[in-house]
Amino acid sequence: MEETIGSNFIHDIIDADLREDPNLKIHTRFPPEPNGYLHIGSAKAIYINVETARKYGGLFNLRYDDTNPAKEDVEYVESIYEDLTWLGATPTGGVFYGSDYFDKCYEFAVKLIKDGKAYVCDLSAEELRATRGTLTEKGVESPYRNRSVEENLDLFERMRRGEFPDGAKTLRAKIDMASPNINMRDPAIYRIVHTAHHRQGDKWCIYPLYDYAHPIQDALEGITHSLCSLEFENHRPLYDWVLDNVGGFDPRPKQREFARLNITNTVMSKRYLRSLVENGTVDGWDDPRLPTICALRRRGYTPASIFRFVREVGIAKNESLVDIGMLEHCIRDELGEVAPRRIAIKNPILVEITNYDEGREETFALPNHPQKPELGTRELPFTREIYVDADDFAEVPPPKFFRLKPDGEVRLMGAYIIRCNEIVKNPDGSIARILCTADLETRNNMPADGRKIKGTIHWLSAKYAKDTTLMLYDNLLTIENPGDLPEGKTYNDYLNPDSLKRVEHAKIEPSLADAKPGDKFQFVRDGYYCLDTKYENTFNRVVGLKDSFPKK
Repeated sequence: MEETIGSNFIHDIIDADLREDPNLKIHTRFPPEPNGYLHIGSAKAIYINVETARKYGGLFNLRYDDTNPAKEDVEYVESIYEDLTWLGATPTGGVFYGSDYFDKCYEFAVKLIKDGKAYVCDLSAEELRATRGTLTEKGVESPYRNRSVEENLDLFERMRRGEFPDGAKTLRAKIDMASPNINMRDPAIYRIVHTAHHRQGDKWCIYPLYDYAHPIQDALEGITHSLCSLEFENHRPLYDWVLDNVGGFDPRPKQREFARLNITNTVMSKRYLRSLVENGTVDGWDDPRLPTICALRRRGYTPASIFRFVREVGIAKNESLVDIGMLEHCIRDELGEVAPRRIAIKNPILVEITNYDEGREETFALPNHPQKPELGTRELPFTREIYVDADDFAEVPPPKFFRLKPDGEVRLMGAYIIRCNEIVKNPDGSIARILCTADLETRNNMPADGRKIKGTIHWLSAKYAKDTTLMLYDNLLTIENPGDLPEGKTYNDYLNPDSLKRVEHAKIEPSLADAKPGDKFQFVRDGYYCLDTKYENTFNRVVGLKDSFPKK
């Protein structure tokens, strides 16, 4: 993350806070729930929090929101940390767990009960929802709302000891059932869950809810600015209520919200992503069609390209839908500068150079990057039989077709000019080979007679080319705005049947035999590819060569 986040409304808030208290040490956090893998929307939250801390010389915490043991797993805990460190967002303030604060959360809940600001409620989840009211109708008070302090303390302690089954009781904050903000209508702050915790084991069978635990965790860690996405804006009054009523904290955390990241043809619901993984629609959480960080990494995206995308989208409060082409532009722009050029042929056709002696071999030096001679060259072997791509040949060419065609000439990239003389076909009518002659005086030279050759195609020696598999990815969903599903439809109705095309037996140049998993290349005249980290001898297409979204 070499470039620093620009000024935005969050930093305007912090600047004002620092004018009021110049000694304030800025401290931010990223609080993921370990119930799935991080996605590119998470990357925006990470970037905002880590870069804000960096800009002001402060600290940045990773805190796992592990307050719901029924959905959490160590697998997700480990993947979150791996993704964070890969992004370069090392937690300078430390790594914490919400479960570290269970004792304090319980202690503060007892305080709320003693202060008459919390009560044990016997309403079921369905009954609680039914009495909560609507935006136009106030809620109905629970018949258990006025239990005595003594009775509430006794029931809460018995909840902790495991005397009641799941869902039998909740602890609710006693606020205002007539509040225009539904989140303030006596929200539940503890529920009974008889499930072992991945870190706490069976110590607890009651767990604090996020809206209650989050501000306490922030305060205990010394977080100054709790930066979160816009859907939590209506929860901010409850965040402040908890801090106001459990005790004085210095510094007192301040919650502020930003617009989350919405991208065309992309869903970032962990519930939906999990369903795709579990039903086998995709090849795990790291399937390169998914928006997860591990999937982007496997596909060939870099931390710099992801954070550049976040910067270019901007930090604002207004929700917007960002063209996925902008993300592709960011990685294309980066790889265009650094990716070595190599040759791959998706659909090889055999070409025989009939005037090139059998057994003769030579090499041609091709640049590793045509705009960067300092990156040097590599040697490509040339033999009598070569492969060209089927897309570069037309038996009946359309107008202005400047590639290989009957009686036509074309330049082999970095090598000779060849002429197509004859097409040899198989019994089924498919092409077996193309017979050509080479102008052997044109090794990297123009024809001596001055004739113009308009087309250049890539090629590989049939003797030395290596087999590989190419994975060509497209958008997983066909619907542009997944947030605007037609009534009665689900995301599954818009799964793209062509989101993955597997090209078997493609040919690559021999130098790629030394590539390591994760290495990235530009396959000339095609796109940028990354050697897969999961399957051997498989290249994932990161992105094509040209932008597909309109520039501003």
